[in-house]
Amino acid sequence: MRILLADDEPTIAITLQDALVAAGHQVWVAADTNTALELLVARDPDVVLTDVRMPGKGGLEVLARSRELAPERPVIVMTAFATIDQAVEAMRMGAHNYVQKPFRNQAVVSMVATLARVRDLETENAALRAELAASKPIEGFIGAAPSMRAVFDRIRTVAPTDATVLIEGESGTGKEVAARAIHQASTRANGPFVALSCAALPETLLEAELFGHEKGAFTDARREKRGRFELADKGTIFLDDIDDMPMSVQVKLLRVLQERVIERLGSEAVRKIDIRVVAATKLSLRKQVDEKRFREDLYYRINVVPIHLPPLRERAEDLPLLLAHMIQRHGGGRRFEIPKSTLALVQHYRWPGNVRELENSVQRAIALAPASGELQAADLVPLDERWRGATEVDDGRVRPLREVLRKLEIEHIKKALAHCAGHRSQTAELLGISRKVLWEKMRDFSITVPGEAKPEDEAREPS
Repeated sequence: MRILLADDEPTIAITLQDALVAAGHQVWVAADTNTALELLVARDPDVVLTDVRMPGKGGLEVLARSRELAPERPVIVMTAFATIDQAVEAMRMGAHNYVQKPFRNQAVVSMVATLARVRDLETENAALRAELAASKPIEGFIGAAPSMRAVFDRIRTVAPTDATVLIEGESGTGKEVAARAIHQASTRANGPFVALSCAALPETLLEAELFGHEKGAFTDARREKRGRFELADKGTIFLDDIDDMPMSVQVKLLRVLQERVIERLGSEAVRKIDIRVVAATKLSLRKQVDEKRFREDLYYRINVVPIHLPPLRERAEDLPLLLAHMIQRHGGGRRFEIPKSTLALVQHYRWPGNVRELENSVQRAIALAPASGELQAADLVPLDERWRGATEVDDGRVRPLREVLRKLEIEHIKKALAHCAGHRSQTAELLGISRKVLWEKMRDFSITVPGEAKPEDEAREPS
């Protein structure tokens, strides 16, 4: 600990200083109040030990000044029996403790050691809290994959600033969720969050929706209307699908980002706005710029801090977490089981619709679940994917040709069955074999169609 020791009695000051230094602390000694006050500012100690009576205004002045500079810094007051009332006053003023003269140096050393342990615990707890906060998912997101942790870190870093953010990601990856998380973690959290999809409106309506209009500005403009930029004042505006924004509107958006001003349609009055802009795109804006579909100057204004949301197929390890969360959310309190074979198919499927598609599939599977509460692959994963076996790990061994051909034949029959929705006659015709041969191969390879008996369990082979 870094300690300021203020005492005008040389014997006490020197012996106590030696004891504290021997215990591993750093000590500065002041023999009067003014020197003590100067060292408070110059050295910024962790602990103050001060006598009540010293030349100058005394130890209470040192206490008051220490509390002013660092309210959490502990101050231990040393007092003689004759000044016990002043010790009580010091405790009332916020002193951590007091010790009465004459005292044993070891008693003071023990007090300081306790303060050091408390400080170390507080530092450790603060570090643990920071680590826990950093590992905790952002509200609205479920995931522990490295790519998602990188997203969480970026959101936490950029949220307290007013920097413009561009969120890139496929449809269904949670771009609006990320935008809301940025807003909620920002200094604008108490302000409005206004969202608008640039793909949802034609060019003329989009401009009016963003900037507002005056009465009579165009046909059917029967009253003035505030635009989304005005509605988002002191808050955040989220522009989704900005890659679909027409060029004419891009020009006006550029001015908003540069000058933070807008003009309503039908008005020449300039209105100042205080907003943060978060935009999202499902396409590569850089490619859109190269193809002359997006203004390059606007691209650089928008792409200040990019955040890329990974598709679900790139974080398959998060699927069990997502499934558990969605089952709890939509299950109505019921318990559901997911067979390992079904989970393997779910993780094998590429989920082109990302989290949105997964949630729809879970809702459907819950609605169609049997009384046993087991979620079926047929309700979670599309038909053509259900027949797709997991790719065999290549261990480098050269396998017999018969084994390789058998595997290819099994996969091809499964693919044909999937294409024909499990209809055997159509599958046999597609494969160019008889229904009987197909039945025999399905029996030999243990291939089944969901809901049907196994071929070897049937009473007789089909005619």
